Amino acid sequence: MRKKLFLSTLIIVLITLTFSMLSVHLVFQQQFTDYLTKTNETILEELPSRLSALYLSKGTWDPAALDQVSQSLPVGTIVTLTDPNGKFIATLNSSRGSMMHGRAGMGMGMPSSPITKLKTKTITVSGPLGTLATALVRYPATAQIFNPQDVLFQSSVFRFLLLAGGLALLFGIILSYFTSRRLVAPLKRLMQAAERIGQGHLDERVSLRSKDEVGQLANAFNAMADNLDRQENLRKQFTADIAHELRTPLTSIKSYIEAFQDGVLPADQENLSSIHEEIDRLVDLSSDLKDLNVAEMGALKLSLEPVNLNHLLEKVIHSLHPLIQEKELTLNLNAQEEPMTTSGDERLLTRLFYNLVHNAYQYTENGGLVSVTLTQTSNVTEVRILNTGIGISEEDLPFIFERFYRTDKSRTRETGGTGIGLALVHQITALHQGTITVQSKFGQETEFIVKLPKEIKVSED
Repeated sequence: MRKKLFLSTLIIVLITLTFSMLSVHLVFQQQFTDYLTKTNETILEELPSRLSALYLSKGTWDPAALDQVSQSLPVGTIVTLTDPNGKFIATLNSSRGSMMHGRAGMGMGMPSSPITKLKTKTITVSGPLGTLATALVRYPATAQIFNPQDVLFQSSVFRFLLLAGGLALLFGIILSYFTSRRLVAPLKRLMQAAERIGQGHLDERVSLRSKDEVGQLANAFNAMADNLDRQENLRKQFTADIAHELRTPLTSIKSYIEAFQDGVLPADQENLSSIHEEIDRLVDLSSDLKDLNVAEMGALKLSLEPVNLNHLLEKVIHSLHPLIQEKELTLNLNAQEEPMTTSGDERLLTRLFYNLVHNAYQYTENGGLVSVTLTQTSNVTEVRILNTGIGISEEDLPFIFERFYRTDKSRTRETGGTGIGLALVHQITALHQGTITVQSKFGQETEFIVKLPKEIKVSED
């Protein structure tokens, strides 16, 4: 990739430099030619006064003086000089630096260089007593660069242009090399880090300080790596928790059976009830896992019907009443007397609010308060479940809906549950196209807020 980037940048530099040099060359040549053309026209405009001064100073058309005038004419210019009667006097030819006199019997000279287009104009040479002569001037429409000084100047400019172009090309090569190296180096580091993460080294990170797109890519890569690392830790914790959740009741059941076989304990109603409770615990765990897995796969289907939330919450609170009394908790249900209905699956909604109220009961200290508030607007039904107690720290709040996540890792099932209740609550809420949020003051209180639409929009496949 670095080679391709270097070559592409170099090609762009070469193309840009070539077009720039051609443009400068053409513009300079055109402007320099225009400058010479204007200079030649200025010289020709001064020709009548020079010829008049020459004649007045010599009293005749002196061949030597005319030859000097001829040498100063623009290159390629031919001047045919005649007297007022039309008699040929001389031809001034700058290209040959010669002049021809009619009495010498010499023909008209021509310029040595090919002239594609000539302009012609007639000028009158005047003196104090009238017209001295008439000059027919033929000169190039576009000035030719034959003057050695002009050629030297033009060559110097072109040499300087080539030198500047060479230096610019060298600078472009160096800049392309370092630019490609600078751009590719962090991408190589990202590629190496990705390979290491693919090999299982989830602690790999990329340190880039730039704030451009590559720096943003590195930040996104690090965020992805953090998420993968967290998911891997959750997976390991999930495996350990599943093993613990299965081992604890199975060990208890095994101990009871061995005690029955050894005659240590009688197989009476009390001991059989304990075994039954452990089996119920396994059944509940497997049921929770199944429901959560089905919900996360999107295979859990809702059986929609109008649900009376007043009646549903009263049933949930009534089922937990013995536990509430055992801890001497104060439980308040705040709802209007008229029924508040919403569209949903009554079985799943009962599971949702049972888990939330039971969770509030577990984390409320003896003599504490649990408050359930039901309100409804034209489109949304809102249920707030608040409990006083230990609260949830800010560090744990973003993760409490993860499966098997516990804010206190030392808690057992009896004190902290299976760790999948809130994950299931989150999935059931999402299935009902609702939202669930939590706010907590650590050491004081926690409040879960569930918002459900009164009517669920069913998509037509």
